[in-house]
Amino acid sequence: MPRLVMKFGGTSVADLERIKNAAQKVKQEVENGFEVIVIVSAMSGKTNEMVGWVQETSPLYDAREYDAIVSSGENVTAGLMALTLQEMDIPARSWQGWQVPLKTTSAHGAARIEEIPTDNLDAKFGEGMKVAVVAGFQGIAVDGRITTLGRGGSDTTAVAFAAAFSAARCDIYTDVDGIYTTDPRVVPNAAKLKKISYEEMLELASLGAKVLQTRSVELAMRFKVPLRVLSSFEADISTNAGTLVCDEEEIMENNVVNGVAFVRDEAKMTLVSVADRPGIAAAIFGPLADAGINVDMIVQNISEEGRTDMTFSCPVDQVLRAEKALNGAKESGEINYHGLVSDKDVAKVSVVGIGMRSHVGVAKQMFDVLAREGVNIKVITTSEIKISVLVDRKYMELAVRALYDEFELEHAT
Repeated sequence: MPRLVMKFGGTSVADLERIKNAAQKVKQEVENGFEVIVIVSAMSGKTNEMVGWVQETSPLYDAREYDAIVSSGENVTAGLMALTLQEMDIPARSWQGWQVPLKTTSAHGAARIEEIPTDNLDAKFGEGMKVAVVAGFQGIAVDGRITTLGRGGSDTTAVAFAAAFSAARCDIYTDVDGIYTTDPRVVPNAAKLKKISYEEMLELASLGAKVLQTRSVELAMRFKVPLRVLSSFEADISTNAGTLVCDEEEIMENNVVNGVAFVRDEAKMTLVSVADRPGIAAAIFGPLADAGINVDMIVQNISEEGRTDMTFSCPVDQVLRAEKALNGAKESGEINYHGLVSDKDVAKVSVVGIGMRSHVGVAKQMFDVLAREGVNIKVITTSEIKISVLVDRKYMELAVRALYDEFELEHAT
Protein backbone atom coordinates (compact mmCIF):
# COMPACT_ATOMS: atom_id res chain seq x y z
CA MET A 1 0.00 0.00 0.00
CA PRO A 2 1.19 3.58 -0.60
CA ARG A 3 2.59 5.41 2.40
CA LEU A 4 1.77 8.92 3.59
CA VAL A 5 3.41 10.95 6.36
CA MET A 6 1.21 13.40 8.29
CA LYS A 7 2.75 15.75 10.85
CA PHE A 8 0.68 17.64 13.44
CA GLY A 9 2.22 20.59 15.29
CA GLY A 10 1.56 21.68 18.85
CA THR A 11 -1.47 23.88 18.13
CA SER A 12 -3.01 21.03 16.11
CA VAL A 13 -2.88 18.68 19.13
CA ALA A 14 -3.27 21.27 21.90
CA ASP A 15 -6.08 19.39 23.67
CA LEU A 16 -8.15 16.22 23.38
CA GLU A 17 -10.68 17.83 21.06
CA ARG A 18 -7.96 18.91 18.64
CA ILE A 19 -6.32 15.48 18.80
CA LYS A 20 -9.70 14.00 17.82
CA ASN A 21 -9.93 16.50 14.93
CA ALA A 22 -6.45 15.50 13.73
CA ALA A 23 -7.34 11.81 14.06
CA GLN A 24 -10.34 12.34 11.77
CA LYS A 25 -7.98 13.59 9.06
CA VAL A 26 -5.77 10.55 9.54
CA LYS A 27 -8.82 8.30 9.26
CA GLN A 28 -9.75 9.95 5.95
CA GLU A 29 -6.33 9.14 4.51
CA VAL A 30 -6.55 5.52 5.72
CA GLU A 31 -9.91 5.29 3.96
CA ASN A 32 -8.20 6.73 0.86
CA GLY A 33 -5.95 3.65 0.81
CA PHE A 34 -2.80 4.86 2.58
CA GLU A 35 -0.72 3.34 5.31
CA VAL A 36 -0.01 6.40 7.43
CA ILE A 37 2.92 7.46 9.57
CA VAL A 38 1.79 10.27 11.88
CA ILE A 39 4.44 12.50 13.47
CA VAL A 40 3.24 14.49 16.47
CA SER A 41 4.62 17.40 18.47
CA ALA A 42 4.01 17.99 22.16
CA MET A 43 0.71 19.65 23.05
CA SER A 44 0.97 23.42 22.67
CA GLY A 45 2.95 25.05 25.48
CA LYS A 46 4.11 21.82 27.11
CA THR A 47 7.70 21.91 25.82
CA ASN A 48 8.17 25.49 27.05
CA GLU A 49 6.76 24.46 30.43
CA MET A 50 9.24 21.59 30.73
CA VAL A 51 12.16 23.75 29.60
CA GLY A 52 11.19 26.17 32.38
CA TRP A 53 11.20 23.36 34.93
CA VAL A 54 14.67 22.28 33.82
CA GLN A 55 16.10 25.79 34.02
CA GLU A 56 14.54 26.40 37.42
CA THR A 57 15.86 23.10 38.78
CA SER A 58 19.36 23.31 37.30
CA PRO A 59 20.52 26.48 35.48
CA LEU A 60 23.69 24.65 34.35
CA TYR A 61 21.76 21.50 33.47
CA ASP A 62 23.04 18.17 32.16
CA ALA A 63 22.01 18.16 28.47
CA ARG A 64 21.30 14.41 28.61
CA GLU A 65 18.71 14.89 31.33
CA TYR A 66 17.31 17.94 29.50
CA ASP A 67 16.58 15.70 26.51
CA ALA A 68 15.02 13.01 28.69
CA ILE A 69 12.63 15.57 30.16
CA VAL A 70 11.64 17.73 27.18
CA SER A 71 11.12 14.75 24.85
CA SER A 72 8.36 13.39 27.09
CA GLY A 73 5.73 15.79 25.74
CA GLU A 74 5.73 14.08 22.34
CA ASN A 75 5.35 10.67 24.01
CA VAL A 76 2.11 11.78 25.66
CA THR A 77 0.69 13.13 22.41
CA ALA A 78 1.63 9.99 20.48
CA GLY A 79 -0.11 7.74 23.00
CA LEU A 80 -3.25 9.88 23.06
CA MET A 81 -3.38 10.00 19.24
CA ALA A 82 -3.02 6.20 19.01
CA LEU A 83 -5.81 5.69 21.57
CA THR A 84 -8.07 8.14 19.73
CA LEU A 85 -7.53 6.31 16.43
CA GLN A 86 -8.21 2.95 18.10
CA GLU A 87 -11.53 4.34 19.33
CA MET A 88 -12.30 5.04 15.65
CA ASP A 89 -11.54 1.38 14.83
CA ILE A 90 -8.27 2.28 13.09
CA PRO A 91 -5.42 -0.16 13.92
CA ALA A 92 -2.83 2.25 15.35
CA ARG A 93 0.25 2.06 17.55
CA SER A 94 2.40 4.74 19.17
CA TRP A 95 6.18 4.69 18.69
CA GLN A 96 8.85 6.56 20.63
CA GLY A 97 12.07 7.49 18.85
CA TRP A 98 14.09 4.68 20.41
CA GLN A 99 11.51 2.07 19.38
CA VAL A 100 11.72 2.86 15.65
CA PRO A 101 14.74 3.39 16.17
CA LEU A 102 15.50 6.88 14.88
CA LYS A 103 19.30 6.94 15.17
CA THR A 104 21.00 10.30 15.79
CA THR A 105 24.28 11.89 16.73
CA SER A 106 25.02 12.45 20.42
CA ALA A 107 24.69 16.26 20.29
CA HIS A 108 22.01 16.53 22.98
CA GLY A 109 19.51 19.31 22.31
CA ALA A 110 20.63 19.64 18.67
CA ALA A 111 21.09 16.08 17.40
CA ARG A 112 21.22 15.24 13.70
CA ILE A 113 19.43 12.25 12.18
CA GLU A 114 21.81 9.54 10.96
CA GLU A 115 19.52 6.65 10.04
CA ILE A 116 15.92 5.46 10.21
CA PRO A 117 15.75 1.67 9.76
CA THR A 118 12.36 0.65 8.36
CA ASP A 119 12.24 -2.97 9.55
CA ASN A 120 10.23 -2.52 12.76
CA LEU A 121 7.47 -0.37 11.27
CA ASP A 122 7.36 -2.42 8.05
CA ALA A 123 6.83 -5.58 10.10
CA LYS A 124 3.91 -4.04 12.00
CA PHE A 125 2.34 -2.68 8.81
CA GLY A 126 2.62 -6.22 7.42
CA GLU A 127 0.72 -7.50 10.48
CA GLY A 128 -2.20 -5.15 9.83
CA MET A 129 -1.25 -1.88 11.52
CA LYS A 130 -2.66 1.02 9.48
CA VAL A 131 -1.20 3.96 11.41
CA ALA A 132 2.13 4.36 13.18
CA VAL A 133 2.02 7.38 15.49
CA VAL A 134 5.62 8.47 16.05
CA ALA A 135 6.79 10.95 18.67
CA GLY A 136 8.56 13.72 16.77
CA PHE A 137 11.60 15.74 17.82
CA GLN A 138 13.39 12.77 19.43
CA GLY A 139 15.75 9.93 18.67
CA ILE A 140 18.41 7.74 20.24
CA ALA A 141 22.19 8.12 20.28
CA VAL A 142 24.70 5.29 19.91
CA ASP A 143 25.07 5.12 23.72
CA GLY A 144 21.31 4.46 24.11
CA ARG A 145 20.49 7.91 25.50
CA ILE A 146 17.42 9.84 24.28
CA THR A 147 18.28 12.83 22.12
CA THR A 148 16.26 15.76 20.76
CA LEU A 149 16.64 17.50 17.41
CA GLY A 150 16.21 21.12 18.51
CA ARG A 151 13.21 23.42 18.14
CA GLY A 152 11.11 22.61 15.09
CA GLY A 153 12.57 19.12 15.10
CA SER A 154 9.21 17.44 14.49
CA ASP A 155 9.14 18.90 10.96
CA THR A 156 12.56 17.38 10.36
CA THR A 157 11.37 14.05 11.78
CA ALA A 158 8.40 14.03 9.41
CA VAL A 159 10.43 14.71 6.26
CA ALA A 160 13.07 12.16 7.29
CA PHE A 161 10.39 9.47 7.71
CA ALA A 162 8.88 10.38 4.34
CA ALA A 163 12.30 9.92 2.73
CA ALA A 164 13.11 6.69 4.59
CA PHE A 165 9.75 5.06 3.79
CA SER A 166 9.45 6.45 0.22
CA ALA A 167 6.18 8.17 1.10
CA ALA A 168 4.02 9.60 -1.63
CA ARG A 169 3.96 12.92 0.21
CA CYS A 170 4.64 14.56 3.57
CA ASP A 171 1.77 16.70 4.86
CA ILE A 172 2.60 19.29 7.53
CA TYR A 173 -0.55 20.29 9.42
CA THR A 174 -0.30 23.58 11.27
CA ASP A 175 -2.40 26.61 12.27
CA VAL A 176 -2.07 28.29 8.85
CA ASP A 177 -3.54 27.05 5.59
CA GLY A 178 -0.40 27.30 3.46
CA ILE A 179 2.58 29.44 2.49
CA TYR A 180 1.81 33.12 1.95
CA THR A 181 3.70 35.69 -0.09
CA THR A 182 4.37 37.52 3.18
CA ASP A 183 3.11 37.55 6.76
CA PRO A 184 -0.67 38.28 6.70
CA ARG A 185 -0.30 40.05 10.04
CA VAL A 186 1.73 42.75 8.25
CA VAL A 187 -0.05 42.63 4.88
CA PRO A 188 -3.67 41.50 5.47
CA ASN A 189 -4.31 40.79 1.78
CA ALA A 190 -1.24 38.54 1.41
CA ALA A 191 -1.83 35.84 -1.21
CA LYS A 192 -1.50 32.12 -0.57
CA LEU A 193 0.76 30.23 -2.96
CA LYS A 194 -0.45 26.98 -4.53
CA LYS A 195 3.12 25.83 -5.17
CA ILE A 196 6.59 27.02 -4.22
CA SER A 197 9.99 25.57 -5.09
CA TYR A 198 12.25 23.97 -2.50
CA GLU A 199 14.89 26.67 -3.11
CA GLU A 200 12.45 29.52 -2.52
CA MET A 201 11.00 27.89 0.59
CA LEU A 202 14.49 27.30 1.97
CA GLU A 203 15.39 30.95 1.49
CA LEU A 204 12.12 32.14 3.04
CA ALA A 205 12.52 29.80 6.02
CA SER A 206 16.08 30.97 6.64
CA LEU A 207 15.07 34.63 6.24
CA GLY A 208 12.34 34.67 8.87
CA ALA A 209 9.27 32.83 7.53
CA LYS A 210 8.35 30.51 10.40
CA VAL A 211 5.91 28.10 8.73
CA LEU A 212 8.54 25.41 8.07
CA GLN A 213 11.78 24.63 9.86
CA THR A 214 14.87 25.15 7.67
CA ARG A 215 16.33 21.67 8.24
CA SER A 216 13.08 20.04 7.13
CA VAL A 217 13.12 21.94 3.83
CA GLU A 218 16.78 21.02 3.28
CA LEU A 219 15.90 17.33 3.75
CA ALA A 220 12.87 17.56 1.47
CA MET A 221 14.97 19.17 -1.28
CA ARG A 222 17.76 16.61 -0.91
CA PHE A 223 15.47 13.57 -1.08
CA LYS A 224 12.84 15.12 -3.41
CA VAL A 225 10.03 14.67 -0.88
CA PRO A 226 6.82 16.47 -1.96
CA LEU A 227 5.98 18.62 1.07
CA ARG A 228 2.51 20.07 1.62
CA VAL A 229 1.58 22.70 4.22
CA LEU A 230 -2.09 22.91 5.21
CA SER A 231 -4.34 23.79 8.11
CA SER A 232 -5.52 21.36 10.79
CA PHE A 233 -8.63 23.46 11.21
CA GLU A 234 -10.05 23.25 7.68
CA ALA A 235 -12.13 20.34 6.44
CA ASP A 236 -10.52 20.19 2.97
CA ILE A 237 -7.57 17.79 2.81
CA SER A 238 -7.82 17.19 -0.95
CA THR A 239 -4.65 17.27 -3.05
CA ASN A 240 -5.48 20.89 -4.00
CA ALA A 241 -5.48 22.14 -0.39
CA GLY A 242 -2.64 24.10 1.18
CA THR A 243 0.68 24.83 -0.51
CA LEU A 244 2.90 22.25 -2.19
CA VAL A 245 6.67 22.63 -1.80
CA CYS A 246 8.18 20.85 -4.79
CA ASP A 247 10.79 20.84 -7.55
CA GLU A 248 11.01 23.93 -9.73
CA GLU A 249 10.19 21.75 -12.76
CA GLU A 250 6.71 21.08 -11.33
CA ILE A 251 5.82 24.78 -11.47
CA MET A 252 4.55 25.92 -14.85
CA GLU A 253 5.90 29.48 -14.72
CA ASN A 254 7.85 31.19 -11.97
CA ASN A 255 7.05 34.61 -10.58
CA VAL A 256 9.98 37.02 -10.51
CA VAL A 257 9.41 37.47 -6.76
CA ASN A 258 7.39 34.96 -4.76
CA GLY A 259 7.69 36.32 -1.26
CA VAL A 260 8.80 39.04 1.13
CA ALA A 261 10.34 37.79 4.38
CA PHE A 262 11.55 39.70 7.40
CA VAL A 263 13.38 39.27 10.70
CA ARG A 264 12.41 41.91 13.22
CA ASP A 265 15.06 41.45 15.92
CA GLU A 266 18.38 41.81 14.11
CA ALA A 267 21.48 43.75 15.15
CA LYS A 268 24.26 45.33 13.08
CA MET A 269 27.77 45.18 14.51
CA THR A 270 30.79 46.99 13.08
CA LEU A 271 34.44 46.55 13.92
CA VAL A 272 35.96 49.98 13.26
CA SER A 273 39.46 50.27 11.83
CA VAL A 274 40.53 46.65 11.87
CA ALA A 275 44.14 45.89 10.98
CA ASP A 276 43.75 44.54 7.41
CA ARG A 277 45.87 41.48 6.72
CA PRO A 278 45.53 37.97 5.28
CA GLY A 279 43.44 35.83 7.63
CA ILE A 280 41.73 38.73 9.40
CA ALA A 281 38.24 37.48 8.51
CA ALA A 282 39.03 34.07 9.98
CA ALA A 283 40.44 35.74 13.10
CA ILE A 284 37.17 37.70 13.54
CA PHE A 285 34.60 35.08 12.70
CA GLY A 286 36.39 32.15 14.33
CA PRO A 287 35.77 33.40 17.89
CA LEU A 288 32.20 34.30 16.93
CA ALA A 289 31.59 30.75 15.67
CA ASP A 290 33.14 29.31 18.84
CA ALA A 291 30.72 31.45 20.87
CA GLY A 292 27.73 30.13 18.89
CA ILE A 293 26.95 33.46 17.21
CA ASN A 294 24.68 33.12 14.17
CA VAL A 295 26.36 35.61 11.80
CA ASP A 296 24.40 36.47 8.67
CA MET A 297 25.20 39.47 6.47
CA ILE A 298 28.89 40.41 6.18
CA VAL A 299 30.34 43.51 4.52
CA GLN A 300 34.00 44.63 4.46
CA ASN A 301 34.84 48.19 3.49
CA ILE A 302 37.71 49.27 1.24
CA SER A 303 41.05 49.15 3.02
CA GLU A 304 42.84 52.43 3.63
CA GLU A 305 46.35 52.64 5.04
CA GLY A 306 46.23 49.03 6.07
CA ARG A 307 42.98 49.28 8.06
CA THR A 308 39.36 48.48 7.21
CA ASP A 309 35.88 48.28 8.75
CA MET A 310 34.04 44.96 9.05
CA THR A 311 30.24 44.89 9.47
CA PHE A 312 28.01 41.89 10.12
CA SER A 313 24.50 41.15 11.38
CA CYS A 314 23.33 38.71 14.04
CA PRO A 315 20.23 38.15 16.23
CA VAL A 316 19.86 40.97 18.72
CA ASP A 317 19.86 38.57 21.68
CA GLN A 318 23.38 37.42 20.72
CA VAL A 319 25.00 40.90 20.78
CA LEU A 320 26.40 40.64 24.30
CA ARG A 321 27.99 37.26 23.57
CA ALA A 322 29.41 38.60 20.31
CA GLU A 323 30.89 41.63 22.08
CA LYS A 324 32.46 39.37 24.72
CA ALA A 325 33.97 37.08 22.06
CA LEU A 326 35.42 39.95 20.02
CA ASN A 327 36.77 41.83 23.04
CA GLY A 328 38.39 38.59 24.22
CA ALA A 329 40.02 38.11 20.82
CA LYS A 330 41.32 41.70 20.97
CA GLU A 331 42.75 41.24 24.46
CA SER A 332 44.51 38.05 23.40
CA GLY A 333 46.06 39.82 20.40
CA GLU A 334 44.24 37.75 17.76
CA ILE A 335 42.68 40.86 16.22
CA ASN A 336 43.28 44.59 16.45
CA TYR A 337 40.55 47.20 16.05
CA HIS A 338 39.83 50.72 17.27
CA GLY A 339 36.15 50.36 18.13
CA LEU A 340 33.12 48.07 18.22
CA VAL A 341 29.76 49.68 17.36
CA SER A 342 26.48 47.78 17.92
CA ASP A 343 23.15 48.89 16.45
CA LYS A 344 20.35 46.87 18.09
CA ASP A 345 17.50 48.64 16.33
CA VAL A 346 17.53 47.16 12.82
CA ALA A 347 15.48 44.60 10.90
CA LYS A 348 16.20 42.45 7.88
CA VAL A 349 13.83 42.56 4.90
CA SER A 350 14.24 40.19 1.95
CA VAL A 351 12.62 39.48 -1.40
CA VAL A 352 12.81 35.92 -2.73
CA GLY A 353 12.00 34.50 -6.14
CA ILE A 354 13.35 31.82 -8.45
CA GLY A 355 12.38 34.11 -11.34
CA MET A 356 15.27 36.42 -10.44
CA ARG A 357 17.54 34.00 -12.29
CA SER A 358 16.07 35.07 -15.62
CA HIS A 359 15.05 38.68 -14.90
CA VAL A 360 17.34 41.69 -14.56
CA GLY A 361 16.67 44.87 -12.62
CA VAL A 362 15.06 43.33 -9.53
CA ALA A 363 17.64 44.93 -7.22
CA LYS A 364 17.13 48.36 -8.82
CA GLN A 365 13.36 47.97 -8.50
CA MET A 366 13.69 47.05 -4.82
CA PHE A 367 16.06 49.89 -4.01
CA ASP A 368 13.93 52.42 -5.91
CA VAL A 369 10.77 51.62 -3.96
CA LEU A 370 12.57 51.79 -0.63
CA ALA A 371 14.05 55.16 -1.61
CA ARG A 372 10.59 56.49 -2.53
CA GLU A 373 9.34 55.46 0.91
CA GLY A 374 12.28 57.15 2.63
CA VAL A 375 13.72 53.86 3.94
CA ASN A 376 17.50 53.99 4.25
CA ILE A 377 19.43 50.78 3.49
CA LYS A 378 22.26 49.98 5.90
CA VAL A 379 23.57 46.66 4.52
CA ILE A 380 22.83 44.65 1.35
CA THR A 381 23.46 41.00 0.53
CA THR A 382 22.29 38.96 -2.46
CA SER A 383 22.16 35.42 -3.76
CA GLU A 384 20.89 34.00 -7.03
CA ILE A 385 17.26 34.09 -5.85
CA LYS A 386 17.16 36.60 -2.97
CA ILE A 387 18.05 40.16 -2.01
CA SER A 388 18.26 41.11 1.68
CA VAL A 389 18.69 44.53 3.25
CA LEU A 390 19.07 45.82 6.79
CA VAL A 391 16.88 48.83 7.62
CA ASP A 392 15.87 50.72 10.76
CA ARG A 393 13.37 48.55 12.63
CA LYS A 394 10.74 51.31 12.72
CA TYR A 395 10.56 51.16 8.91
CA MET A 396 10.33 47.37 8.62
CA GLU A 397 6.57 47.04 8.11
CA LEU A 398 6.52 50.02 5.73
CA ALA A 399 9.28 48.35 3.68
CA VAL A 400 7.45 45.00 3.61
CA ARG A 401 4.17 46.54 2.45
CA ALA A 402 5.89 48.70 -0.16
CA LEU A 403 7.77 45.74 -1.63
CA TYR A 404 4.64 43.60 -1.57
CA ASP A 405 2.81 46.21 -3.66
CA GLU A 406 5.76 46.89 -5.95
CA PHE A 407 6.14 43.25 -6.98
CA GLU A 408 2.32 42.75 -7.18
CA LEU A 409 2.41 39.78 -4.85
CA GLU A 410 -1.36 39.82 -4.39
CA HIS A 411 -1.42 38.15 -7.84
CA ALA A 412 1.34 35.61 -7.09
CA THR A 413 -0.21 32.15 -6.84
